[in-house]
Amino acid sequence: MAIEQTFSILKPDVTRRNLTGAVNAKIEAAGLRIVAQKRIHMTRPQAESFYGVHKERPFFGELVEMMISEPVVVQVLRGESAIAKYREVMGATNPEKADAGTIRKEFALSMGENSVHGSDAPETAATEIAQFFTESEIVG
Repeated sequence: MAIEQTFSILKPDVTRRNLTGAVNAKIEAAGLRIVAQKRIHMTRPQAESFYGVHKERPFFGELVEMMISEPVVVQVLRGESAIAKYREVMGATNPEKADAGTIRKEFALSMGENSVHGSDAPETAATEIAQFFTESEIVG
């Protein structure tokens, strides 16, 4: 298996409830290394650009509003098959359908406030990482 990087966002429902450490503990327990991390207040242009793939969907405006409502934590994770591993640790988007022990099962409040985002493919990960981090910020 290859060592790869993936992108993660700990969403406003996590930061608002002071669960950053608890979510990071699950990430690290899964064997993923946090090699870049920062707490930011996402701007409307950042959120609209990041979620641009959903622009035509009815939930786009609500998603953008939620993502700019409070700080988020953006991260770069590294490890063996990091993309697939992180998606497994996150759990299903709908927390009611997520497996026990996953981030979303334990922490998500709803489909809309589902605690975390993770890249779905290597190309997506590279694009998403570049939106928030420079090469010099990724260490470890």
